[in-house]
Amino acid sequence: MLSLKTCSFCGGSVNLGEGTLLVRNDGSINWYCSSKCRKNSISLKRDPRRFKWTTITRQARERRKKKKAGRRDG
Repeated sequence: MLSLKTCSFCGGSVNLGEGTLLVRNDGSINWYCSSKCRKNSISLKRDPRRFKWTTITRQARERRKKKKAGRRDG
């Protein structure tokens, strides 16, 4: 069974044999689907919640929409 990993920055899928694996000195493992994600995370130290193209942002927006809809119904 092939195991798909998720990108540590954008939350997208990383196929087997693709992407970049980063193992830090403390033992934490980070997978990156592209150099775009790797550079944003490591070099530029950016927060993935601030970018529209990350799935983390999309999920947060969905939660906010559901929360707002729940308040309107109530």
